[in-house]
Amino acid sequence: MIYIEEIRSENELKVIAAGVHEFAEKLHKMLIPFEDSVSEIAAGVEYALDQSGYRGGFILAATENEETQGALVLLNTNMKGYVPENLLLYVAVDSTRRGKGIGSNLIKRAIELCQGDIKLHVEYDNPARSLYQRIGFMSKYADMRYTHE
Repeated sequence: MIYIEEIRSENELKVIAAGVHEFAEKLHKMLIPFEDSVSEIAAGVEYALDQSGYRGGFILAATENEETQGALVLLNTNMKGYVPENLLLYVAVDSTRRGKGIGSNLIKRAIELCQGDIKLHVEYDNPARSLYQRIGFMSKYADMRYTHE
């Protein structure tokens, strides 16, 4: 049976991983082929667990028999309107467990826990895009970026 655990501090994270870096490595593997670097994932995890002021959010971990099968990282943006109050940064499910409702359950639980609207970024060819649409996410804007090299 899958259990979803809410994590809001580094101490709580230690229940499922030795620390932020180890947890980021787990997420990195689960996110393949749409993964960010371990350091980028770790930065997002640290942001979510920083409850000291303007940053913050939470992590949800889906575990079965003390093994992490999936995870979600949600960040508070402290904004409202055009930029929603929350950013769903990562939804990751172990490749052997995809399609079994773990991602859906993580997202639905996150929706219950957060206040305000939620935004996420998803690549057009990511199969999870249809999951987000079934849950109720809509594509309102094209994400465009300028990167300094």
